[in-house]
Amino acid sequence: MRLLPFVVAGLVGAVGGTILPWQTPAHAVDHGQIGEAWPVIEPDLLDVIRAKLESAKASGKLDELNARFAEKVKARVMRPAPVAGITAAVEDRSWEFDPTVVIESDIRDHKGNLIAAAGQRINPLDKISMSQKLLFIDGDEPSQVAWAMAQGDDLKTKVIMVKGSPFDLMKANQRRFYFDQAGSLTAKFGIEHTPASVEQKGKILIVSEEALKGGRGA
Repeated sequence: MRLLPFVVAGLVGAVGGTILPWQTPAHAVDHGQIGEAWPVIEPDLLDVIRAKLESAKASGKLDELNARFAEKVKARVMRPAPVAGITAAVEDRSWEFDPTVVIESDIRDHKGNLIAAAGQRINPLDKISMSQKLLFIDGDEPSQVAWAMAQGDDLKTKVIMVKGSPFDLMKANQRRFYFDQAGSLTAKFGIEHTPASVEQKGKILIVSEEALKGGRGA
């Protein structure tokens, strides 16, 4: 037990790079060569990529890949990915949506003046009004498109699609159509079925889903 402090001290000394008097010096021993050794040769990744691109360019495959990629991008723009989980309404339902937000931390301008304090509740409708009614539709469902067209023109409504091609409908109806990319708006308002609408009533928003007669959900 008396040797324990010396053993610990020896370990600390070895870690620190100092050989203490009570340590036994270590000697290198040549055990000879076991097996064949090769140098580590690893090709540069950029060189590999560059070589493959040059090969693809020479064979014409690069142009083919670029054209295929451009077609995919064009197809996605013309017809965005449908919003998942949205189905045709089978019953009418309506609810209130309060757009008020709570400020998490102080907001100041570039001069340090306080604009909004942490904990403050701000309702955007206190400052601005929603001039257009938002309409959410399945653009591939003719009855929903007709429902949206009957709600008013671009000055009164903004038609937002969850499925279909906005460009095809713009060409057919000669008006603007929008798309709820990644379902951000429908998720925000809690919309699960179409057609649906969002309109202002005082300081809150009224969200409604409407079951259409003759629609797929009816």
